[in-house]
Amino acid sequence: MGSIPDWFWEAVDQKPQDHYVAHGDIDLHYLSWNEAGQRDLLFIHGHNAHAHWWDFIAPAFCDAFHPIAMDLSGMGDSDHRDAYSAEDYADEVVAIADAAGLANDALVVAHSFGGIMALRACAKYPDRFGGLVLIDSGAKHPDDQKPREPERWSKPKIYPDLEIARSRFRLQPPQPCENEYLVQHIARHSLESMDDGWVWKFDEELNSRMNWDMDPAADVASIQMPMALIYGANSESFSSKSAKHMVSLASGLEVIELADAQHHLFLDQPEAFTKELRSILTRWSA
Repeated sequence: MGSIPDWFWEAVDQKPQDHYVAHGDIDLHYLSWNEAGQRDLLFIHGHNAHAHWWDFIAPAFCDAFHPIAMDLSGMGDSDHRDAYSAEDYADEVVAIADAAGLANDALVVAHSFGGIMALRACAKYPDRFGGLVLIDSGAKHPDDQKPREPERWSKPKIYPDLEIARSRFRLQPPQPCENEYLVQHIARHSLESMDDGWVWKFDEELNSRMNWDMDPAADVASIQMPMALIYGANSESFSSKSAKHMVSLASGLEVIELADAQHHLFLDQPEAFTKELRSILTRWSA
C-alpha cells in the first residue's frame, strides 16, 4: 500500500458525529464535523457510495465552513426504499439540509450520481441553496450519453468475514487508483454485518427500482445560483465535450479540469482536488 501521508491521518482523526432524521417512512443518515456558525457546506456522494467517502475531504474545510455529508436512501446508513426517483432524492437533500439547520445560502458539493440528484434539488428548490459544485457530473453532451444496459440480476453476496469482503471492494465505474489507502478506508465503511457474514450497505436492487426519468440539461439551464464543475482530465465518465456542453447551457459555469485524475478524482488527486474546491468555495463566500 505504500506510506500513508500525514494529512490523511489528520483528516480521519477528526471524527464526525452521526445523525438520523425521519423523512416520510424512512430514516436518513448524515455526518457533521463541527459546530454550526460558519457557512454551511453539504457533501453528496455518488452511486452506491456513502457519506464516509468525504471523511478525508470534509475536515479540510472545518476552519471556514460547517461541513456535513449525507447518505442518499438505499445507500450508506440511510434506509432503503421500495422505489427511487430524482424527485425523492431532491426532497431528501432538502430534508437533510433542514434537519441539520443549514442556512439558505448553504453550498453543495456533489459527485457523479449525487451531482444529478443535487441538480434536481437545486432546480426544484431554487431558493434553498447558495451554490453548487458538480464533481465529474452534470448534463452530458448527447454524443456521450449511453443507453442504460438491462439490469443483471444476481443474488446479494454475503462474505464470511470483513477482510474477505473488503478485498472484494471495487470502484464503480471501474478504474485503478494509486492511493489504495483511500480505497480501503471507503471499503471499511461500505459493509455491514449480518448473522451469516458481511454484506454491502447499498440496495442491490436500487437500479431496477429507480425511475430514471430526469432531465439534467433542463436543470442546469434553469439554475441561477453560482455553479462550478470539476472533472477529471482522464475521466471515462465525463468528457471535455460534455463540459463545453454544460457551459452552453449555463454560461456562468466555472469549469476546472483536474490533471491526472479519473472519475473518482478526489481519490486520484485528493490534495489537488481539495485546493481547487477551496478556491471556488472561498471566492463564493468572500
